[in-house]
Amino acid sequence: MRETLHIVGGGMAGSEAAWQVARAGIPVVIHEMRPKVGTFAHRTGNLAEMVCSNSFRSDDDERNAVGLLHWEMRAAGGLIMEMADQHRLPAGGALAVDRDPFSESVTERLRAHPLITVSDEEITELPAEGRWIIATGPLTSGALAEAIRAETGAEALAFFDAIAPIVYAESIDMSVAWAQSRYDKGETEAEQKAYLNCPMTKADYEGFIDALLAADKTEFHEGETAEYFDGCLPIEVMAERGRETLRFGPMKPVGLTNAHRPDVKPYAVVQLRRDNALGTLYNIVGFQTKMKYGAQTDVFKRIPGLQDASFARLGGIHRNTFINSPTLLDAQMRLKSRPHIRFAGQITGVEGYVESAAMGLLAGRIAAAEILGRDLPPPGPDTAMGALITHITGGAEAKTFQPMNVNFGLFPPIDAKGGRRGRKDRYKAYTDRAKTSFREWLDGQS
Repeated sequence: MRETLHIVGGGMAGSEAAWQVARAGIPVVIHEMRPKVGTFAHRTGNLAEMVCSNSFRSDDDERNAVGLLHWEMRAAGGLIMEMADQHRLPAGGALAVDRDPFSESVTERLRAHPLITVSDEEITELPAEGRWIIATGPLTSGALAEAIRAETGAEALAFFDAIAPIVYAESIDMSVAWAQSRYDKGETEAEQKAYLNCPMTKADYEGFIDALLAADKTEFHEGETAEYFDGCLPIEVMAERGRETLRFGPMKPVGLTNAHRPDVKPYAVVQLRRDNALGTLYNIVGFQTKMKYGAQTDVFKRIPGLQDASFARLGGIHRNTFINSPTLLDAQMRLKSRPHIRFAGQITGVEGYVESAAMGLLAGRIAAAEILGRDLPPPGPDTAMGALITHITGGAEAKTFQPMNVNFGLFPPIDAKGGRRGRKDRYKAYTDRAKTSFREWLDGQS
């Protein structure tokens, strides 16, 4: 019987790691404390539960870094991408997922695998022996977080994640709102109409900003400083940076035409994205918030079309911890002080569902190869996965290390032979090079 690998955390990273390890013929135990021990954001005990958004972002694998990461995960037989494709929703050029069936399918597939066991015990200490992957994500339990902090000899870095609200579709006033994807993106009519849009006049917008800034917000503990990941800023934090900030961010009015009043250009637009296959739920795009619940309903009902809105879930904010991976992890994601333990997912300082799952995929494959007596180097830094693992295991500046989404700035520069390349051509060159390199990495394992 081969040695068993243990994985702490059944989120995106832990689920994907378990799948990759089991596919290699190695027994796996997933230690997921939910539903026995709950968290602020999770609602179920399912594996790979989506909490902050239902979007995997752009699915363009030719000119977008996260779309390229989708491609690599599909090429590597990733479970998370397979289930996302199976439960995808119309969303223009993005990959949006019907979140509950998605997590239910991931859970069913993993629990049905003969080499995978799921345990609901909470792991509170760093294991002294065996082979482990810690993939506990941003909501690592207090006891385990303290154990990690004690081992690393330094305070864990921390920032805050905010969650956007979800609205019942039937409560949206479609005599005011209209269906349209920005710039009519999407190949099908359903994709082009995957978003609902609520228009604002200048007076609407100014009144909304006033109410937003005056609303009651969640207070932090004494001595606790709120730092946010720039890709997940609460809307009130954006508004505090300037009254026009939201109008040039999630409320920008470009690429849209009001179906009810096509000759009138809105001053600002609030978009809602379909959140489930039935089309009964929509989340308010980019509206992560730290407002208190009562304030949220008052402020959001000021949005034209949402005056009678009923909320399936209000927004919220939670603490997100991650380790200083460039100083703590080696090139194979092992904790330098305890090399029998690997880290994967958001706790390593990658940001986003896809990035987390991708690091789980790599950790699982590398750990499986180690158990089988083989050395598996990570994919090259010219691939999306390779760029991410290089960043977190030494490419980033440790003193200023912060969570990072995949982006072409992490890749080795393209040699612009023959003169300057346009941005689209340059991004296409990045993805072409990455796909060739990633195929070579996969071929080397067969």
